[in-house]
Amino acid sequence: AVMLAKRGYSVAVYERRPDMRKEKIVAGRSINLALSDRGWKALATAGLEEAIRKIAIPMHSRMVHATDGSENLQAYGKEGQAIYSVSRGALNMALMDLAEQQTGVKIYFNQRADTIDLEQATVKFDSNSTVPLAKADLLFGADGAFSALRHSMQFQDRFNLSQSYIEHGYKELNIPAGDHGAHRLYKNALHIWPRKNFMLIALPNLDGSFTCTLFFQFDGAVSFSAIQSEQDIAHFFREYFPDVIPLMPTYKEDFANNPTASLVTVRCFPWSFKDTACLIGDAAHAIVPFFGQGMNCGFEDCTVLNELMDAHGDDWKKILPAFETSRKPNADAIADLALNNFVEMRDLVADPHFLAKKKIEKLIAAAYPDRFISPYQMVSFTHIPYAEALQKGNAIHAVTEQLLTIENLEAKMQTPEIRQLIEPVLFGG
Repeated sequence: AVMLAKRGYSVAVYERRPDMRKEKIVAGRSINLALSDRGWKALATAGLEEAIRKIAIPMHSRMVHATDGSENLQAYGKEGQAIYSVSRGALNMALMDLAEQQTGVKIYFNQRADTIDLEQATVKFDSNSTVPLAKADLLFGADGAFSALRHSMQFQDRFNLSQSYIEHGYKELNIPAGDHGAHRLYKNALHIWPRKNFMLIALPNLDGSFTCTLFFQFDGAVSFSAIQSEQDIAHFFREYFPDVIPLMPTYKEDFANNPTASLVTVRCFPWSFKDTACLIGDAAHAIVPFFGQGMNCGFEDCTVLNELMDAHGDDWKKILPAFETSRKPNADAIADLALNNFVEMRDLVADPHFLAKKKIEKLIAAAYPDRFISPYQMVSFTHIPYAEALQKGNAIHAVTEQLLTIENLEAKMQTPEIRQLIEPVLFGG
C-alpha cells in the first residue's frame, strides 16, 4: 500500500478485523515474526526500515536446549548477521500508523468481503460493514491463507489450487519478563527445545518477555489430543521441558486456555486476473513458519512488484503476468524449504550427524570465505532467489554427506580431490 501510494496511486485498505490499535489484542495466536534481509529490503524501499528497527530485536544465533538442561549456541551466519524478532501486533500497528501518516493510505476496518466481481474490480461487503461497496481499477488480495479474493478467482477456468496441512498444530505460551523488565533467557537468540517429533521455540520481546510456541502433533500417544487434564500438562512439561517450568508460571493455564491452530501450505496459479486483480503474500503462497520466511517472502513480493513498476510504469497488463511468472517458482521453493526446516529444527539441531555436517560447512566457509554461502545464509541473509537457494542447498547437502566419509578432512581441504568435490557448490566459479 505504501509503495503504491508513494507512486501517486490512491490506495484504500479494507480489513476484516477491528483496528488493533484501539482494540485489545487477543493473546494466543501470535507466533512472533522473524525479519531477515528480504523483509528489510522491502521496508527500506518503502521508507519504513528506520521505524521498524526500533521495535526489532536481533537474534544472531539459535540456542538449543536439551532435555537435561544443557544449552548449545549455534550462530546463524557470519559475525554481524542476524534475524530479528518482532511482535506481529507491534509490526502491524507500526505499519498502519506509517501508511496513514506518511502516504495518506485510507484503512477501513471491520469490512468483511462478501462478493467480489473480478471483471469490474468491485468488492461488496457484508451487511455489518460500514462501506457497502468498493470499486477500484485494481484489487490486491493481501488477505492471507484463506483469501476472499483467491476464493473468487478459483472458479475461473484452469485455476490451480492445492492446500495441505501438516499433522502438527501450534499453541502459544509465554515466558514473562523478569525483575525490572529483564529477559530471563539469553536475549539475542531464537531459543529451541527440539524433541524429535515436536518442539518449543521462544522469541524475545522488547518488554523482556518471550513469546513461545509449541509445535506439536494433533494426534497420537504424545499429542495435543492426548493431553486432557492439568495433571497431563504438568507431566508433559516435566518430561520434555523441565527447565521451562520455572520460567513459565502460567504454563498450565496458557496450555489449557490458548487455542490450538493448524498449519497450512497453499499453492495456486495464476495469481492474477487480467489487469484487475492480483494475489500477493499468503493469499498466493501461504507456507508453514519453520524458516521464518512467510512475511519475508510476502515483503519480497512487494520488492519485485515495485521493480516491475519501475520497468513498466503503469502497464499492469505487463506487470502482473511478469510478477506471477517471476514469483511462483520462488514461492514453491520456499514452501519446500520451510517444510524441510521443520525437520531440522525439531530433530536435527541436536543430532550428531547434523552437527557434523555443520562443522564441515564451517570448514568449507573457512577455506572459501568469499565464495561459500550456507543453505541457511542463502535464504536469510541474501537476495538469491529461493528456487536457486533450494537447488544450491540440495547440492551442498549432497557434498557434505560425501565429505563426512573422509577421514582427517581438515588437513585435506586444499587437495585437488577435495577441491573438485567442493568447487561446484561455490559461488563465483
